[in-house]
Amino acid sequence: MLPFKLVYSDDYYLPIGSHVFPAGKYKCIHDRLLASAIAVPDDFVAPRPATDADVLLVHSPQYVEKLKTGTLTAREELELEIPYSPELVRAFWLAAGGSVLAADHALNDGVAISIGGGFHHAFPGHGEGFCLIHDVAVAIRCMQRDDKIRTAMTFDCDVHQGNGTAAIFSGTHAPDSPLPSARGAVLNPSHPGKRRGAHPEDVFTISLHQQNNYPSFKPPSSLDVNLPDGLGDDEYLACVGDALSLGLGKLKPDLICYLAGADPYGEDQLGGLSLTIEGLKERDAIVFRIAKAQGIPVMVTLAGGYARNVEDTVTIHCNTVVAAKEVFAGTG
Repeated sequence: MLPFKLVYSDDYYLPIGSHVFPAGKYKCIHDRLLASAIAVPDDFVAPRPATDADVLLVHSPQYVEKLKTGTLTAREELELEIPYSPELVRAFWLAAGGSVLAADHALNDGVAISIGGGFHHAFPGHGEGFCLIHDVAVAIRCMQRDDKIRTAMTFDCDVHQGNGTAAIFSGTHAPDSPLPSARGAVLNPSHPGKRRGAHPEDVFTISLHQQNNYPSFKPPSSLDVNLPDGLGDDEYLACVGDALSLGLGKLKPDLICYLAGADPYGEDQLGGLSLTIEGLKERDAIVFRIAKAQGIPVMVTLAGGYARNVEDTVTIHCNTVVAAKEVFAGTG
């Protein structure tokens, strides 16, 4: 058995039809983990949907009402870039519940992985970029509401900037400065002590992403690392370690929420970086090693992944589980 839990449901499937987002990847990951004996059935726990009260910790009552009643405007539906349906709402409420459950297990076991989630483009009052609601933010606010954590850090390694995360846990923006670990990367830190919102100073947001990619407007995270096109394994991995270490120098959180996007992969249809499958596994291992050394629990969501061969995306996501097993079980 694994020394941590995997949160999964067949109902994570997004009913969006033929789409660049591979809605079937979650079940493929689950099945691969079992078939390859990386995990056994008892390693999996099933989530319940988030409650409306949970979702309202992050999202506006007006937006939640529109989602529940199917009254989004045509423009709001268009911004989602996935077809709205009541079934889609249920899937996203379940994904948020999965992230809440994963956060809870991470606090007990040191790490937990939801085989789903990471919908970081959702804003308080609207959805964007395949993201209806922000499951990670819901998990953080639930943990805070229930007095299980006081502070959190989001560490987002999706190829696209976490604009919804930045907006929800918003901060002001400082002048650009170079990041020494990667030629051409630009580090954008927020001014300390200037974050706004209902819980000031309690969530530090880090986003490593391709600069010349979606979204066109990138609200400032606490720390943004804007990566140049075509960046490969070595320079990217240096950025991962440097950015996480820099963030932990600003805040040692009670929980790290790691968005382990598969889309920095060189064969991704929506990305423009050049990471290998092996490089992405090492990225995950770096995050887990640093968190373990610091004694900080890690909740993992999978975020994006759009490889031309969906089996590559499945492999990358399965390797996140393997990397966690190797670090936390001491097998690698």
